[in-house]
Amino acid sequence: MAVVISAVLCIVLGLALAVGGWKVIALGGTWYFAILAVGFLLTGGLLLARRRAALWVYSLVMLGALGWALYEVGFDWWQLAPRGSIIAPFGLWLLMPWVAQRLGWQHFGARAWGGSAIPLMFAVALWGAAAVQAIVTDSHDFKGMLPPPLAQAPGAEDSVPDGEWHAYGRTQHGTRYSPLDQLNPGNVARLEKVWQFNTGDQRRPGDPEETTYEVTPLKIDETLYLCTPHNLVVALDAETGQERWRFDPQVPQSINRQHQTCRGLSYHLDEAAPDAQACRQRLFMPTADARLIALDADTGEVCEGFGDEGAVNLWANMPHQKEGFYYSTSPPVVARGRVIIGGAVNDNVSVNAPSGVIRAYDAVSGELLWNWDPGNPDQTEPIAEDETYSESTPNNWSISSADEALGLVYVPLGNQVPDQWGGNRSENTERFSSSIVALDIDTGQLRWVFQTVHHDLWDMDVPAQPSLVDIDTEGGLVPALVAPTKQGDIYVLDRRTGEPVLPVREVPAPQGAAEGDEAAPTQPVSALTYEPPELEDKDLWGATLIDQMMCHIAFNGLRYEGRYTPPSTQGTLVHPGNFGVFNWGGVAVDPVRQMVFSTPAYLPFTSTLIPRENDEATYVSDSEPHLNENFGAPFAVELQPFVSPIGLPCIAPPWGYVAGADLRTGRTHWMRKNGTVRDRAPVPLPFKMGVPSLGGPMLTAGGVAFLSGTLDYYLRAYDVTTGKELAKWRLPAGGQATPMTYLSRTGRQMVVVVAGGHGSLGTKAGDAIIAYALPR
Repeated sequence: MAVVISAVLCIVLGLALAVGGWKVIALGGTWYFAILAVGFLLTGGLLLARRRAALWVYSLVMLGALGWALYEVGFDWWQLAPRGSIIAPFGLWLLMPWVAQRLGWQHFGARAWGGSAIPLMFAVALWGAAAVQAIVTDSHDFKGMLPPPLAQAPGAEDSVPDGEWHAYGRTQHGTRYSPLDQLNPGNVARLEKVWQFNTGDQRRPGDPEETTYEVTPLKIDETLYLCTPHNLVVALDAETGQERWRFDPQVPQSINRQHQTCRGLSYHLDEAAPDAQACRQRLFMPTADARLIALDADTGEVCEGFGDEGAVNLWANMPHQKEGFYYSTSPPVVARGRVIIGGAVNDNVSVNAPSGVIRAYDAVSGELLWNWDPGNPDQTEPIAEDETYSESTPNNWSISSADEALGLVYVPLGNQVPDQWGGNRSENTERFSSSIVALDIDTGQLRWVFQTVHHDLWDMDVPAQPSLVDIDTEGGLVPALVAPTKQGDIYVLDRRTGEPVLPVREVPAPQGAAEGDEAAPTQPVSALTYEPPELEDKDLWGATLIDQMMCHIAFNGLRYEGRYTPPSTQGTLVHPGNFGVFNWGGVAVDPVRQMVFSTPAYLPFTSTLIPRENDEATYVSDSEPHLNENFGAPFAVELQPFVSPIGLPCIAPPWGYVAGADLRTGRTHWMRKNGTVRDRAPVPLPFKMGVPSLGGPMLTAGGVAFLSGTLDYYLRAYDVTTGKELAKWRLPAGGQATPMTYLSRTGRQMVVVVAGGHGSLGTKAGDAIIAYALPR
């Protein structure tokens, strides 16, 4: 019976490999699966005939499969394991006496293991040896050391006290770097939880899928300030975590919103006001119903003198006003007494979308001081009440940064909808899409623009806050801007002019856009880049041989000519996908060491254009807000992660790293896979495969970095010099936010992380704010 079962399994598997393998060949892929099918079918037939030659044939199958695997992927355990997941165990099974005896041997024992079994024993032993070698071989980590700081390093220049955190990136320079050094590689593992506060703001029925905790708290004087996904503002005692006050703006729920989150608040000190005056210290919160609210930081009361009873209506002068289709998820910039804010627009619903205008309001009165409209960039004076801004222009949904000494605000811009088809874009849109613009803080006038993707057809918005740092170069100290992008490039620019500090070259890009569109002939690539290498058949993955074959079928059925392959009706593989190598969490920059700590992630997507027959039918959505329908455009778009039938990525791990690079040279000195699949696998095993993170890192002067955004639920600490993981602490939910640090009133350096989960990533939801410090 064992022989018959073995034969049937072998034949069934052989038939499956034959059908799938032939399809792979027909699509222009590898012959491997078809050849393997022949071996399985022949083995199965010989087993049915109870011929000992079955063991000879299967030994050749095993040896051939091992040779091909080592040729393609070497001793990479996570690549080798699925290639042998069926082949090696089945070979071991055929050596069992209850199979071997039925193939002509008359006795158990030594006689059952002789003759024809020897080649199969050898093949099984080789697979075992290869597995052991692969387990002990680290084929992905790039280990090295960052150079020490310069003898006369420029350091950080800002007015924020060392022990405080006044803006999303700590200062308006957006470095996410703290000059505190109480924590270091020698003691950070001793961190313990000091307090935990639960906001009570949980996900609600009817919320969008992407309801997320992404907030980084502020610390001013002795108080922490944070916002929640439904725009509650909470003030906590920074020493104890006790609630001091909370404010509820009563934002109504809406099925139209794509996002329900608040990444942070902004702070302004009105130095002209008397010390005891209300709203001398004020917080600004953008809401999901498109208001900008000013609050007294001491009491949580609305600052009545700001705008209309404490709020500015961001829908003012907007075209195509539809509830839920315009809002701000990111904190504004406050610089030179101006509150400068953009907004988010739902992705790819219609060609008739609100404007991407950037507006500056007086921080005390709420008066509109200027507006920079990407569709009308030269006219920045406030427009009249009866006028509207340009429709459907590139928008600023992420975080901006500012240099008050230079008088410039640096704004990362996204794309004009629809993201994947650009046949209707204007000259100004082509100029500003997926770019960084430097605007005059006082007037809003454009000073320079740097475009990171030409004629973007892949939703490669500039997703993150630019970080400002002074870099020591051969020509002297250069005030620079460090901009991470979805496509993996980190651009280092002179923030006075927008000219590259590290070289940027234009490289040829694939052509052949959809009907009515065109693709840019070249694309810019930075000298500091984490772009993935072009995918090949050998890079495809699966938990088993079968779903790996299915990924081969999918891969060879898609259009793919490398990065920037245009979207198509055939279906295009977009790698990196629009999740991005980097996203809104950005990077952390050490201004003393002049290095950047980053978190590259690699998840391909597929982009399929679906011709639209009219402006009413839905093709890719079932309900409001009808994302990706692109009403009014020639195509809807179906966007999917590139995964196997069982939902695992079709490319091999690692899918996420941490990396350290020198900004003076652009050289990456170390890069380590990061995170486990503990909270993503059916069985919670902590395999360190390297997983993506969403939420940025934070650096300290003590030489320790912190990150909580990985898909497993941990806060981690790293040695900045080597990238080595020093310690980790379990979180009660997903930590898709950027940690921060400050000094408590008793002199302890606290590290605070938000663990609330992320809707579209599927991490566990929660509402915890957790503070850690060294034992007293």
